[in-house]
Amino acid sequence: MRDAYGMLEPQRMLKPDEGTAGAGAEKLRGGQTQEAGAQGGNAVTEPAERETRSEAAATKDGKPSFDRVIAPGATVGVLGGGQLGRMMALAGSAMGYRFVSLDPTQDAPCGQVSPQIVAAYDDIKAARELAQRADVITYEFENVDAGVAALLEEESYVPQGSALLYTTQHRLREKAAIEAAGVPVAPYRKVASLADLKAAAAELGLPAVLKTVTGGYDGKGQAVLRSEDGLEDAFRRLAPERAGAADGGGAVSGAAAGEARSSEDAPLVLEKFVPFRCEISVIAARSPRGEVKSFPPAENIHVNNILHLSIVPARIAEDIQRRAQKLAETLVAGLNAVGLLAVEMFVTEDGELFVNELAPRPHNSGHYTMDACATSQFEQHVRAVCNLPLGETELLTPVVMVNVLGQHLEGAAARFCGDDKEANQLGVIPKLHIYGKTESKTGRKMGHINLLCKDTAAALAWVEHTNLWRN
Repeated sequence: MRDAYGMLEPQRMLKPDEGTAGAGAEKLRGGQTQEAGAQGGNAVTEPAERETRSEAAATKDGKPSFDRVIAPGATVGVLGGGQLGRMMALAGSAMGYRFVSLDPTQDAPCGQVSPQIVAAYDDIKAARELAQRADVITYEFENVDAGVAALLEEESYVPQGSALLYTTQHRLREKAAIEAAGVPVAPYRKVASLADLKAAAAELGLPAVLKTVTGGYDGKGQAVLRSEDGLEDAFRRLAPERAGAADGGGAVSGAAAGEARSSEDAPLVLEKFVPFRCEISVIAARSPRGEVKSFPPAENIHVNNILHLSIVPARIAEDIQRRAQKLAETLVAGLNAVGLLAVEMFVTEDGELFVNELAPRPHNSGHYTMDACATSQFEQHVRAVCNLPLGETELLTPVVMVNVLGQHLEGAAARFCGDDKEANQLGVIPKLHIYGKTESKTGRKMGHINLLCKDTAAALAWVEHTNLWRN
């Protein structure tokens, strides 16, 4: 079934289960606006149940969300003040938009380029101030408190809504949503006890990957299981509260035994290891009016579970690239998403695609678009949430994006202060982007470099020749 814009009618998103609200969740927190000095606030931690609201209630002015356009000159509120918010604000400011962010870190990256409300993410008063100051609200990372996003959805215009945010904050909910959209994921089993883990490992086989259902990024909150000997240790490390409650047989005892049957209660998920040729990601965008566009797939290479390189064009067959984009477009429409959706996938040796994870926001692997595409992912996100026509996603030049971690920052900055002989010899044009984080740590993403080139092999050679990424 197609809508008025010719798009496939999206399926209804998963929503939080009834009864998840926590009584007495409100508490007092201090919120402070850097330039305005606002104080105080009540906090909420519950993800309130989201029902599909009527179109008339979808915006402040009563217009249906698919009709409302937020024109340049308006203010965009951003939940989160990290580097993604910063690059979003820089791209949107060039289009004439103003920005204000909410982040608990003083002088956060986004706060360096636009006003910032300094407060906890679950601070109700600060969230309401954000709503009052913004014409439209978005978020820059998915671990923002879903309850606050739900509150803002009632009191402001949040075209992304809170339901997809709630879904992608939990790996089991996310996998169920992907499957409901008709897209394949690697076989998986929920794990609520050591007994569950042993049974799942026997069923799926080893090696397999054990992950926490919430939190975790850049390799945190997961373990690769290669033999039965490592099951108990991994379970105790990733779910210590369940390990302590287990009886001699490894099953959760007492009241927890009944709770363990719920996917919401299972703290872990075991994923079958998919032998893959490479990992890719596609950034897709959808606007409230139903327009959908995707960027060319990026081939991603990780080091120590942190994204190191994104190579575009991906070194896979063109038909696989087209299928990957179609898959991402199916998901962004099927999940009724607004804004960007990053879809990470495995490509097997025989060309099959399996979705690994989703991120409902700009994504590290999409940073190449800033210098190599007709429209950057950040401009596209602003266009989508403001309901402007989406920009063209054409790749203008081959590119390799390389992350700059804390241990690379000094050398990378110094390199851009002088002539780059290797770049000249290889025909590579490096573009440096630094995020403005106040503290540099080993393994922390501090910036990235986009290497524009005629051949990605030349850009990869530049990365090798600099020696910056050997530590």
